[in-house]
Amino acid sequence: MRKLKNSELQRLDPEEFKEAEKTPLVLVLDNIRSLNNIGSVFRTADAFLLEKVYLCGITARPPHKDIHKTALGATESVAWEYRENTADLVRELKDKYHCMAVEQAENATFLNDFQVEKNRKYALVLGNEVKGVSQEVVNLCDGVLEIPQFGTKHSLNISVSAGVVVWDLWSKLQ
Repeated sequence: MRKLKNSELQRLDPEEFKEAEKTPLVLVLDNIRSLNNIGSVFRTADAFLLEKVYLCGITARPPHKDIHKTALGATESVAWEYRENTADLVRELKDKYHCMAVEQAENATFLNDFQVEKNRKYALVLGNEVKGVSQEVVNLCDGVLEIPQFGTKHSLNISVSAGVVVWDLWSKLQ
């Protein structure tokens, strides 16, 4: 088995990405502190052709060298927008998207049990590294998705959570 060279991967350039049909999924970052996490989320959004990333509250915005370090150019391909208030954004998105917080909460649906509707658009809200998704935003969402975990830690890094949930929903939408 031979590793492929980057030139053999047949990736889209940023203009082709912008014209490509998108996965009906947006990510909402609710007060993310780590610029590396933000950049990593952009890379995931690029990898799975997501519609958009919303950066809310204290979440930093491109251009920034620490976002660029992990995004590796994905801030140039993925559509993004800054919103000051996550709750206001979720209220607005609910007109077009089924909004789901990625969080640990009472009556949450485990990710592996979640069934997507292929004709529906989804917005996933990912929360602050310490406090998670704010309770106000959880209350506004249509539901909560929880990633099952079995070890001693109580959570995953936000960029890891984004990758796990996006992969799962993307694969179910195919």
